[in-house]
Amino acid sequence: MNTRTAGIAHIALFAALIAVLALPPALPLGPVPITAQTLGVMLAGAVLGPWRGGAAVLLFEVMVAAGLPLLTGGRGGIGVFFGPSGGYLLGWIAGAVVIGLIVHTGANRPTWLRVIVGLIGGGVLVVYLFGIPVQALVTGTTVTEAAVASLVFLPGDALKIAIATLVTLALWKAYPRAFGQLARTRAPQKTSAETPAA
Repeated sequence: MNTRTAGIAHIALFAALIAVLALPPALPLGPVPITAQTLGVMLAGAVLGPWRGGAAVLLFEVMVAAGLPLLTGGRGGIGVFFGPSGGYLLGWIAGAVVIGLIVHTGANRPTWLRVIVGLIGGGVLVVYLFGIPVQALVTGTTVTEAAVASLVFLPGDALKIAIATLVTLALWKAYPRAFGQLARTRAPQKTSAETPAA
């Protein structure tokens, strides 16, 4: 399998992973349910990097917009992007890109620190940056009120960050090729002594 084909396969695989994570029931503690799907978004960015990770989330959301019931609770259709969760869904795409940039850019391997910082920055802060204002607009509350209501997500986000960090680092050891360009930098360079004479 060539690099481009493998990249497309990984994008499709992680889009499917996000869809599968809709199976655990959501916790309806407010207008925006707590779901496991953010874990898939975090893993897409951390493993695939900014562009393939973002593409995986975008592919998933295109399928949702087309009407497939891939969100928790069997939701789908373009209407979900205009509801209280709409901003969070858009934030998933940007969040995956930011996670990938932090974990992959300028690195030759994922580290605990880079992965955790990436997941907090992209998987939580960026997603909230998109989600909270839209939630406030749709529900008719202030941004401050929506932000306070969103604090209920934090314990679940902390658990997802821990799981995503462990899975990312374990996958790096088991199957580094999933990490694309980052994995290719792992290959040792031949020294002059190892290079065969002409």
